[in-house]
Amino acid sequence: MKERYSYQAVMERRAEIMRKAVGIDYDRFVIKGIAFDYERMMKEVGYPIEEIRKIQSETSVGNTPLVELKNINKLIKKLAPKGKGARIFLKDEATNPSGSFKDRRASISIYRASQLGYKGVIAATSGNYGAAVASQAAKRNLRCIIVQECFDNNWIGQPEILEKGRACEAYGAEVVQLTVGPELFYYTLVLLEETGYFNASLYTPYAIAGIETLGYEIAEQTQKLTGRFPDAVVVTHAGGGLITGTARGLKKAGAQETKVIGASVDLRGLHMASTNDFNKKYFTTGHTGFGIPFAAYPDRADVPKNAARPLRYMDRYVLVTQGDVFYITEMLAQLEGLQRGPAGNTSLAAAFSLAMEMEEDKIIVVNETEYTGAGKLPSAQLTFAKKMGMIVKRGDPLKEDKPGQVIVIPEHPSQIRHIEYPLEELKKSYIKELIRRENKKDFDEKELSFLEEDLRISRKELIKLIDEVKIALQGLP
Repeated sequence: MKERYSYQAVMERRAEIMRKAVGIDYDRFVIKGIAFDYERMMKEVGYPIEEIRKIQSETSVGNTPLVELKNINKLIKKLAPKGKGARIFLKDEATNPSGSFKDRRASISIYRASQLGYKGVIAATSGNYGAAVASQAAKRNLRCIIVQECFDNNWIGQPEILEKGRACEAYGAEVVQLTVGPELFYYTLVLLEETGYFNASLYTPYAIAGIETLGYEIAEQTQKLTGRFPDAVVVTHAGGGLITGTARGLKKAGAQETKVIGASVDLRGLHMASTNDFNKKYFTTGHTGFGIPFAAYPDRADVPKNAARPLRYMDRYVLVTQGDVFYITEMLAQLEGLQRGPAGNTSLAAAFSLAMEMEEDKIIVVNETEYTGAGKLPSAQLTFAKKMGMIVKRGDPLKEDKPGQVIVIPEHPSQIRHIEYPLEELKKSYIKELIRRENKKDFDEKELSFLEEDLRISRKELIKLIDEVKIALQGLP
């Protein structure tokens, strides 16, 4: 019995467990080597947009309001150089049943589980997705287990994650809380195998298809309010699903020219799987600890082929500091009367800065908000940060912020400024990860064609990138 449940034995059964738990035969989409037919997988496994809207309407998901931030826009006009200062609109996803856009991806996964006859669902997540899965499972009369990475090795848990655990329990889910590390994936696999439940992974085609309605609604509502599609949509970037689904929805609605800009909290230098670093971040997701690795190696997910492919859709990637996001969270509450959770305001902080550089006739849409509660408020997060030894001070975040050491709250809104992260660096990292993890030395014609699509670059640019990475790796020990 012990051998069957050893870490190694469970990992060896991973593919078999996943195949039974998601009801998808990923092998039929593999072309050769690393190459697979992404669009065919999305078409054959996912659902058409009208069917998704119908499924979501059954559980009151979607059709959230698009709100112009009129007072914040007046402030931007005051601060921006002459002729600059784009208008910001906010997609208020907190009005979904469990309080975030995650209801969209959960709704389709749970519907699928119900259609396939599963008795229950399991999701491994420390974010809002757990509450969304629990809420949708309750609506479809399915049992639900949420597995959370919650504590460091001293069993100290973050208030935001603990808050989300309480939300899951309130919806009737069983919540399994673990310390940081490989236990999350191990226990999820064991639970899937023992219960025979459906894996409501964040990264299946169902989950991504569920978010497409968000992009579709943004395009429709912006056109209705302003007479045209948005010039840019700013998306909080973590595992890549939100960007992928939003961008696909925009394109399906006809918004081909809208720029999709990813935004993450800058926590570079912190290792999220490290118990030492786990409680030095004050946002569950939406930070570089997820944003960079999931863009650079999307197939690190819990399914064989990740349907979230951010580099196919991202036009720019920008970073903001934790202090910027706490500040804009207070601004949203005090100027617009909207108290929303700080993690969802990462993209708003980036949009505020981007609006300063864009022409005044341009339109930016921030694609999400999230619910807030006692453990998610800036006051709770900053109090916890101080207890964990962080310095919290007022000043200029761009100059003084140090991830894991110093959180700097702006003294003035003009100090909210983004950091540009070059997409080429992400694409180089993607190639580097393929060479290292897949032991690739060369790529054949089908793999090169796949990489052109997955990185959205020309063959000439791709070959140049591969050569540069190979040279760089030769210099490493």
